[in-house]
Amino acid sequence: MAKASLTQITFDFGFAEEPAQKAAVPEIQPLMPAIEKISVVEEAEPVLRAVAAKRAATTGKRGRRSLKETGLQADLIQVPEDEVLFKKQYYSIGEVASMFRENQSLIRYWETEFDILQPRKNRKGDRFFRPVDIKNLVMIYDLLRRRKFTIEGAKDYLKKNKKADEKFTLIQSLQKIRGFLLELKANL
Repeated sequence: MAKASLTQITFDFGFAEEPAQKAAVPEIQPLMPAIEKISVVEEAEPVLRAVAAKRAATTGKRGRRSLKETGLQADLIQVPEDEVLFKKQYYSIGEVASMFRENQSLIRYWETEFDILQPRKNRKGDRFFRPVDIKNLVMIYDLLRRRKFTIEGAKDYLKKNKKADEKFTLIQSLQKIRGFLLELKANL
């Protein structure tokens, strides 16, 4: 067996002072001293990862998500099935927030806005959500995120439609059946 030898490769990233080239790679400029010191290919990997991470960080934005993003994420909630959900009596606000992939502050805000959410609080003030509260949160989340109601519109909808919970559970069960049938069709 022949012994593999490593070849040394040096990189020269000497950019010309033309404005077009500076504008083309602005995220690399702060990392230039580190890149120029690299002499082996294996050492370049962490720096390239740093450049990719910086690019990903600059494309992200702060503040409110767009309606398109919230609509796409509305189907990604991870609320367990009823059998699993009702095994525990209470869920902490952190567990609930991770189920819905939202901030705890948003869950607390929804609690103040919607009367159907009534989590228990201990002496310390920690909120504990019952499975019924989580089911109500799923309905509120659906109204606000998927169906794009405003908070006032969702409040009015819940007040005017006393059987909104029954309609919502019916719609959810029909969606599960539809998903099962589509999966069955794909497997044929």
